[in-house]
Formats: sequence, structure tokens, C-alpha cells
Amino acid sequence: MSLLHHLFDAQIVFDYGIHWFETEPVYGKQSILWREVIGNVFGFASAVGGLRRRVWAWPVGIIGNALLFTVFFGVAFSNPQGETLFGQAARQVFFIITSVYGWWRWQQLRRERGQDASAITPRWATMQERAAYLAVWVGGVLICQWVFASIGAGWPAPRWYYWADAWIFVGSMVATYAMARGWNDFWLAWIGVDLVGVPLLVHSKFYPSAVLYVVYSALVIYGFVVWLRVSRSHDAAESAEPAGALS
Repeated sequence: MSLLHHLFDAQIVFDYGIHWFETEPVYGKQSILWREVIGNVFGFASAVGGLRRRVWAWPVGIIGNALLFTVFFGVAFSNPQGETLFGQAARQVFFIITSVYGWWRWQQLRRERGQDASAITPRWATMQERAAYLAVWVGGVLICQWVFASIGAGWPAPRWYYWADAWIFVGSMVATYAMARGWNDFWLAWIGVDLVGVPLLVHSKFYPSAVLYVVYSALVIYGFVVWLRVSRSHDAAESAEPAGALS
């Protein structure tokens, strides 16, 4: 096995013992891919960069997305979980595509604002923009759950699994696009994704990703507060500008 293959398949193995009352302890092993851990570290770093409105958040996120695609598309990479989350895998591909757009857009905006400035000024989506992305979210979930169920999961998945996977998939697309546009709404969209994502990942034994989702939730709440303050300060400055010009 080459060094590259060895690194690709490297795992962390945990021994565990579970003791049920009046029965013998049950012992076993749980394997976690280093790819899942490292991919989520890059994802967290990207989220921090997004909170700070830095352009580097996008390329860092792309690296994490590429690694996590190989984790969630387990049917092709023989991952230890034995399950494939098609929605989770497919959204990594969309993340990469959207991140290229976000990377380009934030670079353009930063050049206009100056190299030392944050890439964007956050704002709320307009009513028309909000209605559009909510319609895409609802319609996308209806379509994607049917597509995912038609494809199958490679294991006897319950029907709710496809609805959960579709919700996460479409919600992640909406959130990432909203981030590229600089809307405050994107933090709220991530909260909606995390509420479903954490239980699904725990159920499917993708524990590092589940833990990161919990950490994300705290970061998302903090990021929402930060972006909201920036957008309010910007709105207040714009409102005061005409009065200052007349004095």
C-alpha cells in the first residue's frame, strides 16, 4: 500500500465496553476516518473566516468539502460506518461549486472596498429574495427526498431518512448561497440545517461531523449576532449621512 493510500485510509480506532443491567458487558470497536476529522477542521476554519467576512474562508472550505465528500460517499470508498449519506455527499459537490462563486464574488467586492477591508457588508435579504429562497428550500426538499428514495441508500433506510437528508442537502445549498450574497439570513438557515443534521449524523455514526455540527451551532449563533450588529451599524451610518451632509 502506498503512502498516499495509507494516509487516505488512516483511522482512529476506539475500544468500548457497554454494560447493561443483569447482562455481560458488550465490547467492540468504533473506527473514525482521519479524513472526517481533518475535513471538519477545515470546515470549522471556513466558518470562522465567514464570520470575519474574509475571502480565504472559501478556498479553505473547498478543501474540507472535498475531504468530506469521500467520507459521506462511503459506498465508493469503503468507509467504516458502512452507510452512505447521499444528500450529505451531494451537498459537498454543491458547496465546492458555490464556494467558487462566493470566492470570486467576495474577491471582487474586497477589491472595490480595499485590500484591508472585510469582503462584504452584511444585510437582510429583501422580502422578494427571502420568498424566493424559501420556495426553493420547500420545493427542493419535496423533489430531493423523492430522488434520494428512488436511488436508495445502499442499506434498508427508513422513509424519514430521505426527508432528513433532503432537508440538510437543500438547506445547505440555500445557506451557502445566502452567505455568498452576504445575507444575515444564512446564519438562520444553518440553524435549521443543524437541528436535523446533528441527530442524523449521530444515528449514522458520523461522530466527528455530529460534534462539529454542535460546535457550529454555537458559532452560528455568535456569527448571527456579529453580522447583525455590523448590518445595523451600517444602516445607522447610512441613515445619519444625509443629516450630517446638511449640517
